[in-house]
Amino acid sequence: MPQAPRRRVSSGLITAVTALALCLGAWLLHQGTETQGPPQPSAAQAASAHPGTGHEPPAAAPLSPSPPDRIRIPSIRVDAPLMGLGLTPQGSLDVPPPQEKNLAGWYEAGTAPGVRGTAVVAGHVDNADGPAVFYDLGALAKGRPIEVDRRDGSVAVFTVDAVEVYDAGAFPDQKVYGAADRPELRVITCGGGYSKQTGYRGNVVVFAHLTGSR
Repeated sequence: MPQAPRRRVSSGLITAVTALALCLGAWLLHQGTETQGPPQPSAAQAASAHPGTGHEPPAAAPLSPSPPDRIRIPSIRVDAPLMGLGLTPQGSLDVPPPQEKNLAGWYEAGTAPGVRGTAVVAGHVDNADGPAVFYDLGALAKGRPIEVDRRDGSVAVFTVDAVEVYDAGAFPDQKVYGAADRPELRVITCGGGYSKQTGYRGNVVVFAHLTGSR
């Protein structure tokens, strides 16, 4: 199985996330609707500064490497275990089993959450039975905390900088997956509206940075 560099997330992930968006939505299809769907972020939740401009809010010092075991986002009632995700033989990101509604994954060939760089967590928005782990991700607001339990017993605490939605054909690879000089986190799921013909049209992405640990 191909491996990405330890401190740089491969842009090959975008293929997998887009494919995930296209193949899910079975629950909405069963509902027979094109209007019902998960919440989407408003323009007010977009980034006020772009990475690399020098205007990012201060971050806590990086933590030592340790795999993550669990993610919690209290404001949208997420409390889920994390599994390691690798790359498929085609070079795309593998995904958690869709039948596991309350399970997310992290790209374990990349950066671990809390370490300097860009860590990536992905999860389903729904499955055939209904909403899944990141169904409400688009309702997350700037300034809210995200907690990641790590295997060494520590908890990495991130603060949300922005929540944005992108069409699949205009996904900003570098902005989402590019290397960072501080500990950052991306949380990704399907979004961008839903169509019975094409499934989800894009992805919701949460941008966050490390602000503490315990």
